[in-house]
Formats: sequence, C-alpha cells, structure tokens
Amino acid sequence: MIKAQIALMQRELWEHRSLYVTPGVIALLVSLMSLTGQVSINGMEHIDLGIVGASNMPEGARAAAITGILIGLSSTFVFAMGILTTFYSLDALYAERKDRSILFWRSIPITDFETVLSKLLTAVLLIPLITFAVIIVTHLVVMVTTSVWLSAQGGNAWHLIWSSAPFFDNWAATLVFLLALPLWTSPFIGWFLFVSAFTKRSPMLMAFLPIAMLPIFEKLLFDSTVFIEAFFVRTVKMPLFAGIDNLELLFGEGENFEAFANESVSLFSLMDLGRFLTSGGLWLGIVVCALFTTAAIYVRRYRDES
Repeated sequence: MIKAQIALMQRELWEHRSLYVTPGVIALLVSLMSLTGQVSINGMEHIDLGIVGASNMPEGARAAAITGILIGLSSTFVFAMGILTTFYSLDALYAERKDRSILFWRSIPITDFETVLSKLLTAVLLIPLITFAVIIVTHLVVMVTTSVWLSAQGGNAWHLIWSSAPFFDNWAATLVFLLALPLWTSPFIGWFLFVSAFTKRSPMLMAFLPIAMLPIFEKLLFDSTVFIEAFFVRTVKMPLFAGIDNLELLFGEGENFEAFANESVSLFSLMDLGRFLTSGGLWLGIVVCALFTTAAIYVRRYRDES
C-alpha cells in the first residue's frame, strides 16, 4: 500500500510539473530580487554606519531581525502553496477525464480509492514538503548573497548573520506550519477534489460559486452568518501559535510580531502543537474532508466516461 502510494505520488509529479516548477520559479525570482536589491543599495550613503550599528546590536536582536527576514521570505511561498494546492486539487481528477488518461490508469490494477488517496496525499503532504525544501534553499541562497555583499562592504558576515541566524528553529517552525496548514484547510481540499471528480467543465467556477452564494442565501433566508464565520475561521484563523489565533506572526504584522522582534524568542516555542492537535475544529475539518474525498471516490468509480 505504501509503495503503491509512493509510486502514485511520483505519477502526480510526472503529470503535474507545476508542483515543483512553481515554487522553483518563485525561489529564482526571490533570489534575483534579493541580489538586485543588494546591488541597488550599494551606492547609498551611511551603509558603513548601518553595518557598525548592526554589529553592536545584541545577538538576540540580530536573531529576531534575521527571523523577520526569513519569515518574510517564507510567507511568499506559503501564499503560493495555497494557490498551487487549490489549482492542483481542482485539476487532479478533472484533467484525467478531459484527456482520457483515466481509461489507461483504469486498465492497471489500481483502485479508485488508491488513486484518489494519492491525490489527497499529494495536496496535503507532497506539496508542503516540496515547498519546505525550496524554502530552505531560498533562505540559504539569500543569506549567502547577503554575506557576500556584507563582506564586500567590510562587514563581518559570520558575526552579523551566521552566528546569530536561528535557521533550524525557523525551519522546524516552517515545516510544522506547512504541514498543519493543509490539515486545517482540508475541508476545502476535499471539496475541490469532489468538484474535480464530478464537474464536466469549469471546475474553478463550480468550486467557488457555491462558496460565494451560500453566505448570501444564508443571510437572506435565515439572517445568519454562521457559514461566513466558519469560512473566515477556516481560512484565516488556525490554533497553532500559543496566544495567537491568526497568521499575523507569519506575515510579519500585528503587535505579536513587534513583541517577538523586540526580544529573543524561539519561533518554534511559540507553537502549541497540543492545542492544535486537540482542536475540535481540526478533527471536524478532517471528517468533512474525508466525506468529500469518499464522494470523489464514488463519483470516479461509477461515472460514465463514454
């Protein structure tokens, strides 16, 4: 079963090159922008004074500043991962019917359950892992180019960056967050897979039209906002960070980030995995995702492809 799933996820990588091309292109652009930015400020005055000031900063302050930079870089990939997961989930089962490749895959001894499960695992596990690997490479490339620039300006790159940068703490927190995010948004992933399995055209429209219309009907018919509030919680709030119910920290905004930047705090220590894993919202979302995924399996199995 495990070997079959690994092989099926390799198939997904083969058929959907955007899974690794998209984060790779973003990494290239971010790295080039970083290099271009360092070259452009090379002619600015008072650079030496800034380097001296940074050298005299406490190590915790330098670590917080570097963490802020790493978070900023990571947030770009988090946003891209969300978009990539949405498009992949909507295309995963729709594309194989559109190009009739489903007939070939049904000719080999792989069940519909195994096929749909591999696509779900690709969305909730493989895409985050690929994103995480690209984030690490991007962090290192940006820090290396920054080190070269600092050395050219007469600064001590080892003292300013490498001896203070909490890389492993940031990477551990990033990995946990990237794996937790698709679990928290799993109801949408399950819904997108279901839409991808049954729709004959325009999967994007078929997926988002009900999401847009349901709050309107709910307000008009029942004068209620339960669905829109649930949608807001599921898309913005995630009980992963201790004392923080939203993603302000990950995007460098809000009072929580300012407090973090003013003292040496481990980003990973801010995470409350127990709170997240025992959250009723998490398990309710997983159940909803399982129901939609089961429906997608049923539709794929009994749909008439003639």
